[in-house]
Amino acid sequence: MGKNIGTEMNFSSRYIVTTVILSLVFWNVAISQLQSGSSIGGLAGAPMRLGFGARGIAMGNAMTAVINGDIQAYYNPAALPFEPTPTAVAAYSVLSLDRRLNYLSYTQSLKPNAGFSLSVINAGVGDIDGRDGDGVHTQTYSTSENSIMFSFGLQPVPKFSFGITLKVLYYNFIEGMKSTTAALDIGALYLLTDEFTLGAVVQDINSKYKWDSSPLYGINGNSSVERFPLRKRVGISWSPSKYSLLISGEFEAIGSATFARIGSEIEIYDGVQLRGGIDQIALNADLPAKPTLGISVQTKLSIWTPAFQYAYVFEPYSPSGIHILSFSLRF
Repeated sequence: MGKNIGTEMNFSSRYIVTTVILSLVFWNVAISQLQSGSSIGGLAGAPMRLGFGARGIAMGNAMTAVINGDIQAYYNPAALPFEPTPTAVAAYSVLSLDRRLNYLSYTQSLKPNAGFSLSVINAGVGDIDGRDGDGVHTQTYSTSENSIMFSFGLQPVPKFSFGITLKVLYYNFIEGMKSTTAALDIGALYLLTDEFTLGAVVQDINSKYKWDSSPLYGINGNSSVERFPLRKRVGISWSPSKYSLLISGEFEAIGSATFARIGSEIEIYDGVQLRGGIDQIALNADLPAKPTLGISVQTKLSIWTPAFQYAYVFEPYSPSGIHILSFSLRF
């Protein structure tokens, strides 16, 4: 966040804020264990809705109105003009059930008041046991679900910015079954004050997978379309000038479901940030929330500023949670 605590925030204040963050996270773990219900994960594009990188995921994905720190256009392309230096981010995730989820992005400002980003999400499932009609193993399959994104943001006036993301969705489901389509996201940000920012995003416009099974089944094949649910989000963030602290929140309508998210980030020591949040707080569905937490450590090396980031998600309906490891480099 670019600000040191110094004498403005004493140890007691840091301790109180840190305790509140952790209390929210672990309190919600207990609540989530008592909830049950269906998941929206069955809708097309579910891996593309898990978040991007360790920072955003550790903050509960409540990033719609965040303009501090590492900027990811995945959450809101309108934030790109606020990225002060070129930044590259690579992330690797450890998930249960033979799933994978990886990220790569490069973000850079364009003087005097714009920015762009190139990013990739790669997801899939491996070690799928293929068998014939007699139950005999034939081969091992895997899937590859990808989103390649180009984002551009412009800040025409000091208090307002907008942005757009063009993305190519490529899904290699099985040999002979592939889908390549195009979609877009649009976003906007408004700076209420030096400390408060409002954001809004509409995601997955025209996002879909188009399937044609004719290469597999000949005249018995058919064509079908799986559409992603449209995502509409509004959020607010607060970054007080006196403290190295960030608190954000948002609401999202996705399909027929409505969710809330909250996230927080605090610099407990110079270059060390603690994060926590709650993702998927269902407002009109019986669905477990997903508490999150994380930590980041960065240092300064000549003209480079590397940072290692970690996030953990308490994932419902899974044998274990999600681990995300990110490495970012500011040039």
